[in-house]
Amino acid sequence: MTDRQVTQLIRALEVTEGAGVTVHRTLGTPARRHLDPFLMLDHISSDDPDDYVAGFPEHPHRGFNTFTYMLEGHMRHGDSMGNKGDLGPGGAQWMKAASGVIHSEMPQQVEGSMRGFQLWINLPAQEKMSDPAYQEIRPESVPEIINEHQRIRLLAGSYQGRSGPVVDPHTQAQILDITLPQGAGLTHKLPNEHNALVYVFEGSARIAESNIPQHHLAVLSAGETVQISAGENGARFLLIAGRPLGEPIVQHGPFVMNSREEIEQAMADYRDGKLVRNKASMVQG
Repeated sequence: MTDRQVTQLIRALEVTEGAGVTVHRTLGTPARRHLDPFLMLDHISSDDPDDYVAGFPEHPHRGFNTFTYMLEGHMRHGDSMGNKGDLGPGGAQWMKAASGVIHSEMPQQVEGSMRGFQLWINLPAQEKMSDPAYQEIRPESVPEIINEHQRIRLLAGSYQGRSGPVVDPHTQAQILDITLPQGAGLTHKLPNEHNALVYVFEGSARIAESNIPQHHLAVLSAGETVQISAGENGARFLLIAGRPLGEPIVQHGPFVMNSREEIEQAMADYRDGKLVRNKASMVQG
């Protein structure tokens, strides 16, 4: 079997989003615009309420999925179609924006730690104008594999015969939250054609001959397995993989389509109050 190597190492870039929220972005920056089918990866991590309390008031999306995962803190989701969800530690949500959603994500705290992630995953052309959908994932519905050498929270995909609550039929996305103590390692099989990345947010890790410091994203080569070991202070990281769609990606802010004309239509629809076409369905995870 061929082991994956690190082809690019990206340090998180601090940016401001929403109404003034500080996020650390790796994918979706000048260093790497996207890794098909993944469009953006943001990491929120702060004990300072000035970094997060303003939240993400109502804003639109079209043409892709968003996956939000909380480690600490409490966010409340609401959208223009009436869906509401509370997102606390260990919980997640999967929102298929598709033809159009206007939503908000607002902190339900004014102090303490706020830590979590948002990942954008592209939709194929035939799905971009389909009906939206919303899935709330409770912490207890996320399978955990725990032993003395590893702790894995399986958010999407499969591992050791178990499956995560999120299923993306288009990309077969895998999203694993992995914690390894000092000196421990993990080997995970992936389809050779799937793109994969690793984001280290605690400690440090090593893949082949490459060290991955904290707050760095490693883009991986093709291969059938990824072998990861923890550094001297252990490691906690996201392992993300998925089947590329192989289609044109044209993005303008919160709209991701296949052509400039479709982007212009999305902007016109939002301006004219026509972005939201169908009520999203909600699935409990």
